[in-house]
Amino acid sequence: MAESFGEVELATARPNRYGVSDDELAAMELARRVEASDVGMATLNRLEQSADRLAIAYHATPPAVLLPEVRRYLGYVAQLVDKRMTLAQRRQLLTAGAWLSLLGATLHIDLKQRLAARARLDTARSLAEHVDHAEIAAWCLETAAWDAITEGDYRAALDLSKAAQRTAPRGGSARIQATAQEGRAWAKLGERRATRDALRRVERLVSPLPAPDQSEHHYRYDPDKQLAYTATTLAWIGDPAAVDCARAVVARFDGGTRPRRAAAARLDLALALASTGRPDEAAGQAFQALASGRIVPSNAWRVAEIVRAVEGSGLSEAAELREAYESLVAPDSR
Repeated sequence: MAESFGEVELATARPNRYGVSDDELAAMELARRVEASDVGMATLNRLEQSADRLAIAYHATPPAVLLPEVRRYLGYVAQLVDKRMTLAQRRQLLTAGAWLSLLGATLHIDLKQRLAARARLDTARSLAEHVDHAEIAAWCLETAAWDAITEGDYRAALDLSKAAQRTAPRGGSARIQATAQEGRAWAKLGERRATRDALRRVERLVSPLPAPDQSEHHYRYDPDKQLAYTATTLAWIGDPAAVDCARAVVARFDGGTRPRRAAAARLDLALALASTGRPDEAAGQAFQALASGRIVPSNAWRVAEIVRAVEGSGLSEAAELREAYESLVAPDSR
């Protein structure tokens, strides 16, 4: 007696009166079921576009404002997961969910919400594994490296940056970003030769890249990012060349579409000025960065470095700068 699968009989492979074997009918039925979907391609495409839009908005939108929107889209992804869809559609959905989870983790790091950041990062990493997406997996490691730097764990940041480079596909943005992050970790460890080697590798990776269509996208590397990261790295290692480099970054981004990058560049410039014996100028740049309202909690430690340097100089403005810094970190005191 034949065993059945749904309405298709799987008895023999002999052709029936229509010239189609039972095995062939079973294969056709399976294909039909796989193709059945409750999720339209238009929905998935719009979800992908929304993930890109949010990644572009990252540099101009305060994290506390952007995070609720990211949460809303992640909630929608969760609603769709249990729907019927093709294998290709499921991969597209989980990929969008991974990018959104990664962005959510980045925003939580900015806000110093560490437990939530780790949970989002674990979700992004898990989804990346499900869809075998090496670029997202590498970005997860790179983001964890940045988190380690904000916590002062520079050795962990170095290891995570190197792991991200091993994971990242060749030619992708994650490999370049992870190499730049390696340079920043070396700078914080005081290893000048290794720092300069990382900067040279970033330059080689960036030089063949065409100008991007959307240079503001957080997960797409571009020459402007290289300039900004170079300024930061040189400032952290105490290289006097950081002054001119940071001034160039401020000039490029000030008043433009990347207010957070402009504010961060002012911090780089302030640190470089302080290390070259110009504490009054350093204080002025730090005040401007703080006044912009674009310094996120995860960057407060960078302001603290400048405050200590200005205080060490005996400058009269040091007390006012300390007060402005404490106003920045006060809401985060727990």
